Amino acid sequence: MPQRVSHIGGPANAIPDEEQPRFADSSAPLFNIYRKMAEEEDNKMAERWQKDADGILIFTGLFSAAVAALAAVTVMDLKPNSQDTSAFYLEKIYQLLADPNISRSSIPITPLRPPPFSPPKYVIWVNSLWFLSLAISLTCAMLATLIHQWARRYQRMTQRPRDSPHDAARIRAFFAHGIEKFRFSWVVEAIPTLIHISLFLFFVGLLVYLFNVNYTVFRVVIWWVAVTGAAYLLITVMPIFWRDAPYYSP
Repeated sequence: MPQRVSHIGGPANAIPDEEQPRFADSSAPLFNIYRKMAEEEDNKMAERWQKDADGILIFTGLFSAAVAALAAVTVMDLKPNSQDTSAFYLEKIYQLLADPNISRSSIPITPLRPPPFSPPKYVIWVNSLWFLSLAISLTCAMLATLIHQWARRYQRMTQRPRDSPHDAARIRAFFAHGIEKFRFSWVVEAIPTLIHISLFLFFVGLLVYLFNVNYTVFRVVIWWVAVTGAAYLLITVMPIFWRDAPYYSP
């Protein structure tokens, strides 16, 4: 069978058809460019998410350990203390032995019982605030771990090497639309807000605890908390008046 040749450019430049480059679709190079650019953008975005999650995990780990250490001390005040019960009975025995006017017949037959236990209100408030702060901090740590998993899944689903450029572009557009549709960036930015709430609850509980334990220590700590709170408020409202301010808080 005779070989077909292309006569483009004249007989001297005839090139066999099987040696000419063929494209099933002329848009394939364009999709390849889009795929590379999308991968670069997605990698930067996923890396930013993962770095934010790493910082959150480090902070919540240290903060949760501090809150748990303090809460472990104050939680004991929520239940009756066996030493208080022993002290109550020892006091009654001492009163009976120390009073010479009390005869054996006047000793009550029914055993004396200590009064019902009721923890102080400040202890209830402190433990409520600190344990809520601890729960929020641990929730932030869990969300940060999930962000790592979600970022890796997004990269795995949008950067499959076996997909054609056309399929890869469609899959990437589909998942990118889901990122915007379900406000994934808002979820990432909401975690620092939860951490700030956790810190606020911790400081409130700390001030309540110190106020009822030692007023001098309370005055020292509340001075620093007031300065920090004023600085935080200033950082929050500063971008409203100065758009070029580098400071920002949720």
